[in-house]
Amino acid sequence: MKIVSSFQKTGDMRFISHLDLMRLFQRALRRADLPVTVTQGFSPHLKISIDRALKLGVESLDEALTVHVSKAVRPALFMELLNKNLPEGVRITKTEEME
Repeated sequence: MKIVSSFQKTGDMRFISHLDLMRLFQRALRRADLPVTVTQGFSPHLKISIDRALKLGVESLDEALTVHVSKAVRPALFMELLNKNLPEGVRITKTEEME
């Protein structure tokens, strides 16, 4: 199961790189204790993706984040828990689950 979210990257967070943004979401997902699927193999990591990488210094109000979860999570609860663990300038604005 996947959860597709829209998020905003504004303010000082516009200076964060794509790789750092991925790390930011990985840490926030772990702190929120959400059931994110982990890849198999030599170097396991969380199965998440951001649709497109933004240039450094660019703000965005509608970016897509896809998170693979191992068990069902209500989209509203997912958004609430994740927003509590994200820094100012990065906000989840919408979530929906996909099969």
